[in-house]
Amino acid sequence: MEYKARYDPEADVLLLVLRGQGELSHAEEFGDLVIHYGRNGEILLIEILNASKLIPRLVEALARREAIITA
Repeated sequence: MEYKARYDPEADVLLLVLRGQGELSHAEEFGDLVIHYGRNGEILLIEILNASKLIPRLVEALARREAIITA
């Protein structure tokens, strides 16, 4: 499975496209994360707001423990 990532430096938003197809149904905000869901409840997109601040903290946290990402 292939994922796409786009960064908008002006808005400081990182967009992770998990599925290139699907009809957006709704979105939920969790702090600096906005998760966009499809009609069947699948996650289509993830927006990371304030990415330039959040990503370094995430990388630092992951460096302290193992992270497994499967596709």
